[in-house]
Amino acid sequence: MEAKPVAMEVEGVEAAGGKPRFRMPVDSDLKATEFWLFSFARPHMASFHMAWFSFFCCFVSTFAAPPLLPLIRDTLGLTATDIGNAGIASVSGAVFARLAMGTACDLVGPRLASASLILLTTPAVYCSSIIQSPSGYLLVRFFTGISLASFVSAQFWMSSMFSAPKVGLANGVAGGWGNLGGGAVQLLMPLVYEAIHKIGSTPFTAWRIAFFIPGLMQTFSAIAVLAFGQDMPGGNYGKLHKTGDMHKDSFGNVLRHALTNYRGWILALTYGYSFGVELTIDNVVHQYFYDRFDVNLQTAGLIAASFGMANIISRPGGGLLSDWLSSRYGMRGRLWGLWTVQTIGGVLCVVLGIVDFSFAASVAVMVLFSFFVQAACGLTFGIVPFVSRRSLGLISGMTGGGGNVGAVLTQYIFFHGTKYKTETGIKYMGLMIIACTLPIMLIYFPQWGGMLVGPRKGATAEEYYSREWSDHEREKGFNAASVRFAENSVREGGRSSANGGQPRHTVPVDASPAGV
Repeated sequence: MEAKPVAMEVEGVEAAGGKPRFRMPVDSDLKATEFWLFSFARPHMASFHMAWFSFFCCFVSTFAAPPLLPLIRDTLGLTATDIGNAGIASVSGAVFARLAMGTACDLVGPRLASASLILLTTPAVYCSSIIQSPSGYLLVRFFTGISLASFVSAQFWMSSMFSAPKVGLANGVAGGWGNLGGGAVQLLMPLVYEAIHKIGSTPFTAWRIAFFIPGLMQTFSAIAVLAFGQDMPGGNYGKLHKTGDMHKDSFGNVLRHALTNYRGWILALTYGYSFGVELTIDNVVHQYFYDRFDVNLQTAGLIAASFGMANIISRPGGGLLSDWLSSRYGMRGRLWGLWTVQTIGGVLCVVLGIVDFSFAASVAVMVLFSFFVQAACGLTFGIVPFVSRRSLGLISGMTGGGGNVGAVLTQYIFFHGTKYKTETGIKYMGLMIIACTLPIMLIYFPQWGGMLVGPRKGATAEEYYSREWSDHEREKGFNAASVRFAENSVREGGRSSANGGQPRHTVPVDASPAGV
């Protein structure tokens, strides 16, 4: 008979041996094995809510300008080229920032890395209210867009807090609800502008004052991350390094193991045409419907919001689908799911560019397209946590940065200047999605297999992750966390592997989500 695991039922109390206790059930690596969406149980669910909300606020700040673009355009005298350049600037700043954020998460933890970035970029949001020229508009969009690197810390945080069977869902909800800011801001900014305008402000003044709302949201979110967030289930990085419970890694080792893992590069490419496409649509969809179908500012905002607002279920749905496919088919199921969903999204994007003659058809296809392209984002980060454990942050940063690179290239090629009509650019963007999704077939994990080839005989997850550590480091036990992760990832080999061994976990005796 299998022995029952020890219960860890009391939150915030030190158990015998110095091990922390939690309200949520955890595995041998102290990662939550359940996902209680409406709980604030510390540290797992509290960190989840801090992660998605701070990223949400950064998304609101970054895309606060497009809903008011007709007003800003007239005030500053922006040309089509100015608008295109600013759109590219808004997503290009985060390319290198996401790589830096991934490294910072590996070295100092997601809490300090996230809060620091958010506070450093907040002044740019406030400065949006005082710009006087096209160059000023470009600069504030560039520096505000750097805040989107907080996505990396959010995904790293969730991968550190939740076990393999729930990591896809946790990453999907955190990323999806954060991306929701791209839709919410399409409704928020026109409403804020109208309220300020009705009070008595001129249009020239009203749109400027409106930028204080996203600025304040971003400021308070950073403070909340510092106050309520925690790096790892066992504590913050500083404490874990001091007690010896966590190895303090070097930048060189983190960088080397990330750059030499080809799987991270492929995911960066494919994410460039899921999240990168989402960023592109956020920048162009409002103006497209406003100009193409001659609707008013509020209607265009509502239509554009429907694209981003789909994130409330689409990206979490992608993460949930990834976990479900894993429970049945292992890692191979996750890979097949990503390829299928993202390819369908590409086809729908092509259709969206073709049906520009019909307002109703364009709205319907855009909504359907949003579900697939955003679900692909969730499916991507159902795979990312398994690529590397030692360089998890930088791999997340490479993938996230790939999203921004895809957005920059797509906007520059198809939506910069007047070379292509917007509807033509959308059609070509769909073809790029289909083409850039194909390399997923090349991703192969020796212990679990790939889309087209099964696992290598005798290969194990422990062997795969231990290769990131030298013999000397393994003797010192520095790879202990990687070994525990491998033990808890048994089901990634499919049903037969999962039935062969169950991951160790702890189950609370008297706690429940309702009581949190």
